[in-house]
Amino acid sequence: MIDSPKAWADWVRTGKYRPLTSVPTTLIRSIVDQTPDTGVKIAILKLIYEHFKESPPRFEAFAARIFQMDDRRVVIDQITRASMDGGRDAIGRYVLGLNNDPVFVDFALEAKCYAPGIPGVKLNTVGVREASRLISRLRHRQFGVLVTTSVIARQAYEEVRQDRHPIIFISGRDIAEILIQNGKNTPELVREFLANEFPVVSLASL
Repeated sequence: MIDSPKAWADWVRTGKYRPLTSVPTTLIRSIVDQTPDTGVKIAILKLIYEHFKESPPRFEAFAARIFQMDDRRVVIDQITRASMDGGRDAIGRYVLGLNNDPVFVDFALEAKCYAPGIPGVKLNTVGVREASRLISRLRHRQFGVLVTTSVIARQAYEEVRQDRHPIIFISGRDIAEILIQNGKNTPELVREFLANEFPVVSLASL
């Protein structure tokens, strides 16, 4: 009995057992978890949404950049043309392994500039239809990335995670936090970044 596992010894002594438990591995983020939680993040996200809402193709390039800013192992190969994207707004590769002997995993990225549900902007969630569209476009051994200024609806989130589809979700709060982590930590700096790298011509000015 001295060398016996404690759980077994306790069962022999008391007749009671404790089942093994583990921390759940399926994470479903709530709408609150995906929504900016500070004034600065709210201001940054609102600025981004207002900048791109009339020009979705420009948001696609921005979304690809956000994914790349979050992880330097991301390589963006192409921002696809709107008329020929086949449900994929960008395609790229994720680098694994050694620098002198890398392995590449392909991915497809979908971008959705939806109303983010912050003060003054009513929420428009990304639902099952949008998630299913991306999943249907994935090829063998590819993973998907869905970037949105909004949030992923709970049903869509649950279905993707429960069915183990290889999809990365980047929501509005994530976008703001990625920019902040990369030094774009004020609305002024974000505005300058957008103007320099993702200029959008207003329809009113034409």
